[in-house]
Amino acid sequence: MHDGPIPFPARPAQEVMPLLQSKSLCFDAGGKRLIDNVDATILPGRRTVVMGANGAGKSLLLRLLHGLIRPSSGDILWQGHSATRAAFDAQAMVFQRPVMLRRSVLANLRFALTVKGLRGADRAAREQEAMERARLTELASRPARVLSGGEQQRLAVARALACKPDLLLLDEPTASLDPASTHAIEEMVADAHASGVTIVLITHDVGQARRMGDDVIFMDRGSVTETGPVARVLDTPQSSAAQAWLEGRLYIAPDPLRKIR
Repeated sequence: MHDGPIPFPARPAQEVMPLLQSKSLCFDAGGKRLIDNVDATILPGRRTVVMGANGAGKSLLLRLLHGLIRPSSGDILWQGHSATRAAFDAQAMVFQRPVMLRRSVLANLRFALTVKGLRGADRAAREQEAMERARLTELASRPARVLSGGEQQRLAVARALACKPDLLLLDEPTASLDPASTHAIEEMVADAHASGVTIVLITHDVGQARRMGDDVIFMDRGSVTETGPVARVLDTPQSSAAQAWLEGRLYIAPDPLRKIR
């Protein structure tokens, strides 16, 4: 078993420029290193799933990649250049617990589109499209905060997609949802991907990873331990951490100091 990062297989000489990359990314808080030297590559048009045990740093990594928090060190690159505000604006993120404004379904959509600078007929068209995508047209005037959990998450995904992002980041968007709601969210994400949106999805669900992913980034204790195509990583994991997690075992990393004593 290998315990260091397992890189993606070598690509042809004319490889695709990554849409988003992190290089030697670190994040410290409370005197602890929570993200440790993470190199991650998100290729355009691909669906990348981020997996690992609770506390592995998955959500924290997405927040760093989306510019919500600043790294302690390392670089985030967008299309080969240092990520700027414009780069982060080309992304959208959906959280595990959807954030709903104290407004109607329609007003939640309108606010997001207004922030993006849309007005008039263009904004109205996108609002209608988003409500239809989320199957919430008949609930347009209902306060968003009284929707069911599944309806709120559909609205959150539709609101993000209404802004036409190049990259959609999703932090366990179907956690605690029933199968019907999960299917509806997956269908929305699949449609977005088919239209050209690059997807990054955190999930603990192996079945969902197989349905929704092309590539895997597997994390353990703030580090990336393995990357590769979904089928290869899930069927024949090379890292001890990934193998233990997929087998439902607790993984206790070797103590490096033990080798020195």
